[in-house]
Amino acid sequence: MTPPSVLVVGAGIAGPTLAYWSARNGARVTVVERARSPRSSGNPVDVRGPALPVAEAMGVLPALRARATSVRTLRVLGPSGRTVARVRSSPEPGSLELPRADLAAALHEAARHEAEFVFGDTVTGLHADGAGVDVVFERAAPRRFDLVVGADGLHSTVRRLAFGPEREFVRPTGLLVATLPLGGPAPDPTEVLLHNVPGRLVSVHPGRGEAMAAFIFRHPGVTAADLRDVAAQRRIVTEAYRGVGWRVPDLLDAVRAAEDLYFDEVSLVDLPGWSRGRITLLGDAASCLSLLGEGSSLAIAGAHTLADALAQRPGDPAAALAHYEQTHRARVTPRQRAMRRSAALLVPATTLGLTTRNLAARLLPTRG
Repeated sequence: MTPPSVLVVGAGIAGPTLAYWSARNGARVTVVERARSPRSSGNPVDVRGPALPVAEAMGVLPALRARATSVRTLRVLGPSGRTVARVRSSPEPGSLELPRADLAAALHEAARHEAEFVFGDTVTGLHADGAGVDVVFERAAPRRFDLVVGADGLHSTVRRLAFGPEREFVRPTGLLVATLPLGGPAPDPTEVLLHNVPGRLVSVHPGRGEAMAAFIFRHPGVTAADLRDVAAQRRIVTEAYRGVGWRVPDLLDAVRAAEDLYFDEVSLVDLPGWSRGRITLLGDAASCLSLLGEGSSLAIAGAHTLADALAQRPGDPAAALAHYEQTHRARVTPRQRAMRRSAALLVPATTLGLTTRNLAARLLPTRG
């Protein structure tokens, strides 16, 4: 029997994980990524829960541990910058936090000898029938695959081509997020600083050798043009935090000068089904869960579940995709439901909400 051919769109977290396991299971895998090389930036993310045994079986845990952060404490600051609470981290055994780019690099290194990786290209057309998918690329010649997997993030091209416009499935939470590297180490590599005023949060995370700033704030919304316009993004962040104290004026200067500013809406992805024939979605493209870093762990676990389902049902892709979705939705749905509660804790909208959150932080000093 000819090995099945699988196209994975996206070389972030889910894509290389799926490529590794699908290739190990006998498939011929191609990964296409719009960026011209593996991405070199990204916020700290977690590897925990169901992702840990997958990473261990891939042999990447030593590399992940070597790049892990040393964070042990979250220090909550009042409007003036005075410490109001310290929350000690108590992660589950074995869990790791590391920069997203380092996680993606380790997964790519594990998968690059197992699958074909094509950088600097993306899909522009998908034409499916009962036996496969004819794929049109932006640069490469058209090819046919037995299965196409969209692992291309919140603003998925595969989802748009196969399922419909983004506005039908992406649900903004009312929060915007902007992050940037600060170009140098934090004073304390074990401590995250969290500063709030009503409706606005700024944090400084020590990362691993280079600190990261994050602005998470309530906003009535942005246009699609704003999401593509760096000047507009800088203006939105600067206006939202005008007049905020502590280190914020200096951090806003860094925003104005940043060449590597990440900016987006914090959103949920809500689809009635993750597959259309022989096209399916994975990771944030199917079920975005990015606010608290759990998206990476769920992407790894989901990729392994999908690869295993396809291997166990080689002659019945419809049944394999249904099993993958049923199994992985059971992991994702409770976390999506909790996401709005997490947003309320991170970015209280009112002075009363902020006071209540800070009081709870003081009363629960060992809560992770």
